Amino acid sequence: MSSYREAYKSLFHARDMIQEGYAKVRGPLHHIDDNGIHKFVQYRGHAFKIPGISRWTVVISGNQMVDELCKAPDDQISFLEAAADSIQALYTMREVYFDPYHVDVVKSSLTRSLVERFPDVQEEISEALKEFIPATEGRNSDYRDLNIEFTVDVMKASRTINLFPNFLKPLAGRYFTNIESQVTRAMNHLRPMIEDRLAKEAEYGNDWSGRPNDVLSWLLNLAQGHQRTVRDLTMRILALNFAAIHTTSMAFTQILFDLAAYPSFVPELREEVETAISEDGYSKISLHKMVKLDSFIKESQRLGGNGALSMMRKVLKDFTFSDRMTVPKGHTIAVAKFSIHHDEASHLDIHETNFGLTLREQQAEGSSRHQMVALNHDYLVFGHGKHACPGRFFAVDELKTLLAYVLLNYDVSFKNYGSRPVDPWFGVMVAPDPKVSVMFRKRRA
Repeated sequence: MSSYREAYKSLFHARDMIQEGYAKVRGPLHHIDDNGIHKFVQYRGHAFKIPGISRWTVVISGNQMVDELCKAPDDQISFLEAAADSIQALYTMREVYFDPYHVDVVKSSLTRSLVERFPDVQEEISEALKEFIPATEGRNSDYRDLNIEFTVDVMKASRTINLFPNFLKPLAGRYFTNIESQVTRAMNHLRPMIEDRLAKEAEYGNDWSGRPNDVLSWLLNLAQGHQRTVRDLTMRILALNFAAIHTTSMAFTQILFDLAAYPSFVPELREEVETAISEDGYSKISLHKMVKLDSFIKESQRLGGNGALSMMRKVLKDFTFSDRMTVPKGHTIAVAKFSIHHDEASHLDIHETNFGLTLREQQAEGSSRHQMVALNHDYLVFGHGKHACPGRFFAVDELKTLLAYVLLNYDVSFKNYGSRPVDPWFGVMVAPDPKVSVMFRKRRA
């Protein structure tokens, strides 16, 4: 019973429990170089565990342990199984759970098409923000709304189901989800396009004149047999939109909060955006030149982010680290992301100082190493190693485009120009406070 009490305690104090465990095992070594920049030299990490309703989570840190986690075989510790547990995919996205081939679409086709499809992304963002500020009707509002509602429903359902022990999860999955109605609604929107595309594929193959370079074509390039049905393809599109909407909306809200809380950065960021666009137009090239914008977004996500842990893996077979610590089958392993992101060994604690630090690092050592999409041991927003987020290139481009549009067109602030609100936590997850309002004022020409 004591483990269950601790598990329910973790629903409201997980971050503090992780910070306490991290503080007990930490042992940083660092120095400050000639430019006054803190250098992350080594982190002697160890492990501790925190209880959950259904399983224990072993929390690790340190370069050595993180690298061993990255290199472990997938048939021993599984990223996909951990992700499925997190969103309770067996009850929310069953088809995706059993056959996640759509992930390869993100890794290959989406990333390769970023330059070609950037004008479409820019147009969609512009239209979306026009509808949002102020609210007006445009595009297919029902399809847009259902994708948002599907994302919210999946998160609500997974959070609820995860409150139950394993033997009650099937019952909770039956009575606490509203997913099927959203799938049916999505199929009504997508069926004509999918059926038309399937008919053309059957007649002409997958290389016919005028074939769109879009996510449906990318999926059909890989789909076989039962995967080429209206329902399966609809679920893939919903799953991809879910991943994009949930993470990007949380991230951009955090960024808006930081922009409103730290207005001193606005002139510098705005100048960079205007200069880049004047030289290369609104393009992927100009986006790449927005180094300060990248730094601001990167730092916002270090401080905010979406939770205390990252790189979650489910142990399928007993796994032993090089220090001889064995994690039993059925446990989850995760990295103490929040603690690492707030450790003075690799980061300073003050947002304004660290923004300048990140920028100086980019300028001193070359921008690519310190870009937000770059993977390293002390910045784990996108994970690390072979299972790092495959959509991070698109996500960062999207966030930069969103922020650039806001900077060019609006001034933002909190009511009465207040300070940044505290983000509420539930379990190991954090999100911007939904009760907080950000005010937008159209910039004067």
